[in-house]
Amino acid sequence: MDRQDLVVLMDQYLEALARHDPSLVPLAADAKLVENTQVTPIGEGLWETASGAPADFRICVADPVAGQVGFLGVIEEKGKPTLLGARLKVDDGRITEIDHLVVHSGDRPLHPNLQKVRANLHEAVSAEERVPREQMLEIANLYYEAIVQDDGKIAPFADTCQRRENGSITANDQTQTAEEAALDDFSVFRKMKCGEQLSTGVMSYITYINSRRFIAVDEEMGLVFVFSIFRHDGEPKVMEIKGVAGVTERANNWGPFDLPAAHVFKIKKGQICDIEAIGYIAQPGITNGWE
Repeated sequence: MDRQDLVVLMDQYLEALARHDPSLVPLAADAKLVENTQVTPIGEGLWETASGAPADFRICVADPVAGQVGFLGVIEEKGKPTLLGARLKVDDGRITEIDHLVVHSGDRPLHPNLQKVRANLHEAVSAEERVPREQMLEIANLYYEAIVQDDGKIAPFADTCQRRENGSITANDQTQTAEEAALDDFSVFRKMKCGEQLSTGVMSYITYINSRRFIAVDEEMGLVFVFSIFRHDGEPKVMEIKGVAGVTERANNWGPFDLPAAHVFKIKKGQICDIEAIGYIAQPGITNGWE
């Protein structure tokens, strides 16, 4: 399958989900589904609760070399907007493996930043701006290393790179009003550039990041899709903050937890230009369902 074939297949799959009908897609006889880290029979889980296919917020990362396609976007579940990170692995035209990372919305309204995808994430990368797929994979991995090593210089962030998590801008946010900033104890970090922020130690509550699964490299679009699990052991109780005027420490009151996540990285000229991520809080000690 070429890139467009994989994109079409993902569209068909998401439509089949909304119709609760697995027969609408070419599934291998032994196809396996993992939903929110749990092995799930095909036809159950989101197959039962999805009620609408994606609308405006949808990012596809297709990789003919790996035979995989990733999706990050907003679908409808039980009539409400829900975030989904999905993966299809294809062999000889049939889907052999499926991932669903579902961030159930509950009663929360859709974040305004999830109404429409940033234009940069939908723009093809020119030949002059592209880098080899091996380098794209290395750059994506350096993002995780920059977090766990509390050193933003490890990863090649563009100055304009903005990180969004479940719609919220968590780095390089220049949109907050003074009134909003006054109510946000993360505001001083939120407005920092991506690399600058990581070097302060504000992410030192993240113990390590494993189960890094590099799903798809879309060389045409300059995108890399990755699943991972952020691990937190609850330490340190107080984080040392460096290089922030008037702030020397920050309490870590979250305790132990895991956070399964899906990230899409936009890479141009060897730099991370934008990051779109989703994830949810889980009990500590989970596996990814494939281990």
